[in-house]
Amino acid sequence: MRNFDLAPLYRATVGFDQIADLLDRVMASDVTQPTYPPYNIEKTADDAYRISIAVAGFGADDLSVEVKDGALVVSAAKAEDDSDRTYLHRGIATRAFERRFQLADHVRVTGASHADGMLHIDLEREMPEALKPRRISIASGDQSVAKDVVDAEKVN
Repeated sequence: MRNFDLAPLYRATVGFDQIADLLDRVMASDVTQPTYPPYNIEKTADDAYRISIAVAGFGADDLSVEVKDGALVVSAAKAEDDSDRTYLHRGIATRAFERRFQLADHVRVTGASHADGMLHIDLEREMPEALKPRRISIASGDQSVAKDVVDAEKVN
């Protein structure tokens, strides 16, 4: 039972269509989401995150980290090994992959590093000044709000 009717959300809200579309995409792709490679998402500070992906067998040159269309796309492709090796057991998967992470507004990638078979991608949420809480001063009965309007007309 993974069917959600989002019609009430569309009827009662304005401007939240992106959230509904995101929910639709997540629920539709949840069943087909591959499990390779394994990864962790951790919160390192109030507005900082780290995605760690196990990429054993891949070098830094084999990996690609991009941000496009509001999503972080991590992909890897290993060059074909032309050597005549005979494996008795091959448990290290070096198959190509692409993993997508949908980013929230104002989240940006601050860096990526590759060490000990792990790819670490650091992210940070930066709130614009316009969205930060601000205190509005309240004029007393003696002061007039119209004075600010008059000053604005003097400038023009």
